[in-house]
Amino acid sequence: MSSLWPRIEPLLAGVEKPARYIGMERGSLAPEHRPDAVAWLLVYPDTYEIGLPNQGLQILYEILNERRDAVAERAYAPWVDFEAELRAHDVPLFSVDTHRSARDFDVLAFNLSAELVFTNVLNCLDLAGVPVRAECRAVADLLVIAGGHCAFNPEPMADFVDAFVIGDGEEAAGEVTEVIAAWKRGGHVGGREAVLHDLATVPGVYVPSMYEVEHDGPRVVAITPRYPDVPERVDKRTVADLADWPYPKRQLVPLIEVVHDRLNVEVFRGCTRGCRFCQAGMITRPVRERPLDQARTMIVEGLRRSGYDEVALTSLSSADFSGIDGLVASLVGEQAGCGNVGVSLPSLRVDAFTVGIASEIQKVRRTGLTFAPEGGSWRIRQVINKLITEDDLYAAVEGAYSQGWRRVKLYFLVGLPTEMDEDTLGIAELARNVIAVGKRHTKQASATVSVGGFVPKAHTPFQWFGQNGVEELRRKINMLRDSLRKSSAQVRWHDPEASFAEGIVSRGDRRIGRVIERVWREGGTFQEWSEHFRLDLWLDAMAAEGLDPAWYVTRHRTEDEVLPWDHIAAGLHRDFLWHDWQSALAAHGLPDCRWTPCYDCGVCTDYALEHVVASPVPPAGGSQGTGQDLSRGGSVPVALLPARSAS
Repeated sequence: MSSLWPRIEPLLAGVEKPARYIGMERGSLAPEHRPDAVAWLLVYPDTYEIGLPNQGLQILYEILNERRDAVAERAYAPWVDFEAELRAHDVPLFSVDTHRSARDFDVLAFNLSAELVFTNVLNCLDLAGVPVRAECRAVADLLVIAGGHCAFNPEPMADFVDAFVIGDGEEAAGEVTEVIAAWKRGGHVGGREAVLHDLATVPGVYVPSMYEVEHDGPRVVAITPRYPDVPERVDKRTVADLADWPYPKRQLVPLIEVVHDRLNVEVFRGCTRGCRFCQAGMITRPVRERPLDQARTMIVEGLRRSGYDEVALTSLSSADFSGIDGLVASLVGEQAGCGNVGVSLPSLRVDAFTVGIASEIQKVRRTGLTFAPEGGSWRIRQVINKLITEDDLYAAVEGAYSQGWRRVKLYFLVGLPTEMDEDTLGIAELARNVIAVGKRHTKQASATVSVGGFVPKAHTPFQWFGQNGVEELRRKINMLRDSLRKSSAQVRWHDPEASFAEGIVSRGDRRIGRVIERVWREGGTFQEWSEHFRLDLWLDAMAAEGLDPAWYVTRHRTEDEVLPWDHIAAGLHRDFLWHDWQSALAAHGLPDCRWTPCYDCGVCTDYALEHVVASPVPPAGGSQGTGQDLSRGGSVPVALLPARSAS
């Protein structure tokens, strides 16, 4: 296994950003490959700048390299200029750590964080010299594994991926390694069928070839296992205690500018706010907080090792972290032992952001502030269960502008269930009022209004909803732009055509795999990038396969319909999701279940958790959308029972 670097280096002179491909970052590893170790090539199917900061990939990179029976390296999707050079000179996909050929590895593992990168996965497989379709692979070919949030509907990629890891990967990666290592030691006895069968018995691992899909016309009517020891339903993996997994310990520091270019420390995982549009909040339940002392240690050591002077406290709602006030205060002061540090809270709940937090953050530098009301009216926010009032929003931006911020970013969705024009125009009214609040503090006050088209996701209460079509989304965006034309608000929006293509894939069944392959073969890579996205490729591919885009995208599902992802279990009872969908249609919101009696969503029952009713107020205070001025109280978090581990 020799390095391809002598063949790669001459090709870099003619590409846009050669530093994407050279490795050598602070924190990177050059593991020694051994015959008895399973070699993983961890691939993020987008550019280096997008993929390097991905925490999931970095965590697995470290965990696997700490094992005696595994080594792991990294790769990223080559940009179109470098791909052309690789193909012209017959150079395969390679790792950036030691520049080994992908063919020298046992496993090609992809992080699937967005549906429109799926064509890049196929491109990377082809560049690696691996048959794109799983059924065409021989014993000597790499095993192809995938995980990430998009794996919760694995069917569109079922023709190409040998095995999916559903949920948290920290523990599952080791168990998958053990299965593959045993197969290698045994001389690959039984071929790929044998190892795939064994992988299908690992909790949380879905192997598509072990299941038969039955159709009645266009509908999926059953997905059944081929063997009696293969589970009918694949339950997600859940790491019970984040304290056991203080990763990444050595965050990679890139040589070029990347997105989220700062130290990133996960302070908790999961969310119980119950936003009905949010797949991440649904599939990552329950909430598991990292111990405050461990979080502080990870931050201090990470800053010292990386040289960064800014840290992002990552989670789905960072201001909900129990010790957020004290943690932020210690970081921006001298107590942390690392000097003044800029703090970024990339996921801010409006009703959890306080003047105190704003005051602490701005002591070093005013990092960007993005608030996500999501809906323009109180009615639509009750529909989507984003229970923040106008007063919550104005109090939050008051805190920001009063501490010296001149611009805030507001994020909204359009095309939500039951949405009417007054809900859409409510976005403009909120934006104008936010700017008016800011102008009480500075004449330069402004706001950026970012608008995305809503795409329903699997395992959410909105999975039965048929999304708005392209023209309807475009009409709503134009109406909003016209309403804000003479204001100090800058409007940005996601392309409605890209939202439609995303809907094809995210709502798709196994037949959509043929569509993805056609789009790729027509040159449709980097579909997440506006300069490369082409809806016509998707529509032409659907037509060629005899599939109706509207049937997948804009059609409402019925209660008794078998959904393509019903055999994948995110921990949420199907009847809970259906009843929550009915509550949404009735514009009935449900407060965060950490501070109320249990709603019996299924997570606490299935994952051996005890739901402990807390005091009536969350740690950060706030109304939880009730409009009440509740006094601050202590809390008792959801407790993990020691009787059963997540494995």
